[in-house]
Amino acid sequence: MSKKYKFLDQSQCYFVTLSVVKWIDIFTRKEYIDIVIDSLKFCQQNKGLVIHSYVIMTNHIHLVISSKDMEVELEYILRDIKKYTSANILKAIKDNPFESRKNWMLWLFETEASHKKQKYQFWQHGNHPIELSNSSLLNQKIEYIHQNPVRNGIVNEPDEYLLSSARHYSGKKYKILDVELI
Repeated sequence: MSKKYKFLDQSQCYFVTLSVVKWIDIFTRKEYIDIVIDSLKFCQQNKGLVIHSYVIMTNHIHLVISSKDMEVELEYILRDIKKYTSANILKAIKDNPFESRKNWMLWLFETEASHKKQKYQFWQHGNHPIELSNSSLLNQKIEYIHQNPVRNGIVNEPDEYLLSSARHYSGKKYKILDVELI
């Protein structure tokens, strides 16, 4: 079995990406973003998840994470996040009478799961964890995460984007998630 893209050392920080299937722009609505934030907060409070850096874009999430509790492996924490968020976001889409993209999105999520046992697939498979074993690589990934909204033309400066840990690193007050600075 390949050792690439695995959480090998639970004491290290990892860069991971969670991407919506077909790169659907789901995180354009607050109610769907809130589901992700609530799940991340729950895992921080109850499963030992440590977030060092994050950005929530319209169709993917980048994280630099580690674990406080070596007994709870990062791959299981991410599995739980993906399972919870996918089920609850799909329910929110179905229950939202104002979701203009409902039929189209549900059809795409169903199409992605057509050969699988579940009815819908929300997240792409895999998280492709990259172990950040030295400070240079760690700083590079944090910078990459914070520059993501800038590269996409959403903001001019990283700390202007509300759904990012760049606000933590710049000392701004309004913050969405707890972040352990590096």
